[in-house]
Amino acid sequence: MQWTLVIPLKPLARAKSRLADTAADGLRPSLALAFAQDTVAAALACQAVKDVAVVTDDTLAGRELSALGARIVPDPPGSGLNAALRAGAAAVRAARPESPVAALNADLPAVRPLELARVLDAAAEFPRAFLPDAAAIGTTLLAAAPGHELAPAFGPDSRARHAASGAEELRLVGVDSVRQDVDTGADLRAALALGVGPRTAAVAARLLIPDQ
Repeated sequence: MQWTLVIPLKPLARAKSRLADTAADGLRPSLALAFAQDTVAAALACQAVKDVAVVTDDTLAGRELSALGARIVPDPPGSGLNAALRAGAAAVRAARPESPVAALNADLPAVRPLELARVLDAAAEFPRAFLPDAAAIGTTLLAAAPGHELAPAFGPDSRARHAASGAEELRLVGVDSVRQDVDTGADLRAALALGVGPRTAAVAARLLIPDQ
């Protein structure tokens, strides 16, 4: 089974506000874009992935991610993350109604194609499935098999919300790169320890990352 991944990305100027202590305001948009670029590049290198749709209305991000091979889907104005994912999934299914679709976070700069393939292969066993984040509170991937709606419930405590929605929790080991999203300086240190993609590494080299 080959998947279409739907990756939401908010405008870069508003992205990653919780990294304010780590990245100066001028670098936070660059860091957010680098995360997304490394995430998309790794996704497109994954054998289980057919293509990637990025939902964004950021002009720079759209141009850079399109250059990597992603399809750009307009983000519904002011409607939030889950609406963006529903719009992306609808655009994918309009072209290929029987396509398996998975939502993937845009801030997974350490994601490895082989680990992503393991997660998607496991998700293919269920109508809907999700992978919790490294903190075991949120969600980094939500998958829907052909014929099933994605029904995203991202936001606070999304792990519990996706479980309550009937999605199967994927309890895999050895897929840390797919679980390590980046919201804080501690998250970034963890991702750097795993080994991030080249674009994130280049921007991170310009940052002062505090120990606490």
